[in-house]
Amino acid sequence: MAGPLTHIKVLDLSRVLAGPWCGQLLADMGAEVIKIERPVDVDSGGGGDDTRTWGPPYLKDAAGNDTSEAAYFLSANRGKQSVTLDISKPEGQEVVRRLAQRSDVVLENYKTGQLKKYGLDYASLAAINPGLVYCSITGFGQTGPYAQRAGYDYIIQGMGGLMSITGERDDLPGGGPQKVGVAVADLMTGMYSSVAVLAALASRTQTGRGQYIDMALLDVQVAMLANMNMNYLTSGASPQRAGNAHPNLVPYQVFECADGHVIIGTGNDSQYARFCEAGGRPELATDARFASNPQRVRNRDALIPLLAAMVRQKSREAWINALEKQGVPCGPINTLAETFANPQVVARGMRIDLAHPVAGSVPLVRNPIIFSGTPLEYTAPPPLLGQHTEQVLRSLNYTDAEIAQLRSTHIL
Repeated sequence: MAGPLTHIKVLDLSRVLAGPWCGQLLADMGAEVIKIERPVDVDSGGGGDDTRTWGPPYLKDAAGNDTSEAAYFLSANRGKQSVTLDISKPEGQEVVRRLAQRSDVVLENYKTGQLKKYGLDYASLAAINPGLVYCSITGFGQTGPYAQRAGYDYIIQGMGGLMSITGERDDLPGGGPQKVGVAVADLMTGMYSSVAVLAALASRTQTGRGQYIDMALLDVQVAMLANMNMNYLTSGASPQRAGNAHPNLVPYQVFECADGHVIIGTGNDSQYARFCEAGGRPELATDARFASNPQRVRNRDALIPLLAAMVRQKSREAWINALEKQGVPCGPINTLAETFANPQVVARGMRIDLAHPVAGSVPLVRNPIIFSGTPLEYTAPPPLLGQHTEQVLRSLNYTDAEIAQLRSTHIL
């Protein structure tokens, strides 16, 4: 695999989504990522990253039958090597220490303090590798009254304010709090974590030393509310749910047209005027109540019914064609089937298909980053559980006899 990080080795002790998402981003950019997973339990048969069982749906083989590879796991683990290891045992801890000694980065999302009892905390591993960048991801961080709590994306979306501004208006049918359709706190934490890791690696080139990174889902959820945070901090009033409408721009929302729905977003007064012109209501752009965006925001309740009636007069296709000619931002609300069939998405090659040892091939979504000098290449699909265990242990100078002993004692 090519990319700008081919010189970086990552030891990924994380599970579920935030940490694995960070690890996948680093793998996409060329880093060697070794993912440590729980061995198969001899009694229950379970093992590996929790998300391996988060299905259906599961990847299908060439005959159309379900494999054991859950779609959820496949979404966040491309490009990694899977090693099964019981890190609660001294023999497993020794393997981790050997891996950490040669690694640049460690990712982990265990509960605060849990890895210290195994001797796998930052202080312990930095003692044998001072250049190590060690990124801990938890729900609430390493400090504060909630540090020992488990954190889950859905709960964080509620606690961090996101659900207070997501969903239909409380005074309309269907009003009330809504979570976002994907685990956005997890995903954004993975993104912030990857930025932090890269910054720490850049710092290491100047200092020669690694450092510890404390990432919390709640911190990220609060930070990512952006303009909504500032709406509150500057006004003292908590923003409310606005449904499919923008709190600071009018009109910038979903409208019902003659045969469906369309999103129309006017970012300035000129675009708004062209929108009104396309709808045959140019007077709505010169009315003093609606001539500027601040006035439209103040008079939203008077304006939107007028615009809604105007939009209902034409089909979705007619509106999109007319507004694109006028340079007014607009677009449909696509299903994922329509999204992946969209000519722009197809032209950008967002879907990729990689060879898979069980299913024959696996469809995936490429990393959206495009480098001119170090283009990304995708050759390694999400690994099978323990697929690379023996290969990695041999690279650490374990003998076949030692590997067999570790297997016989269920360390692997």
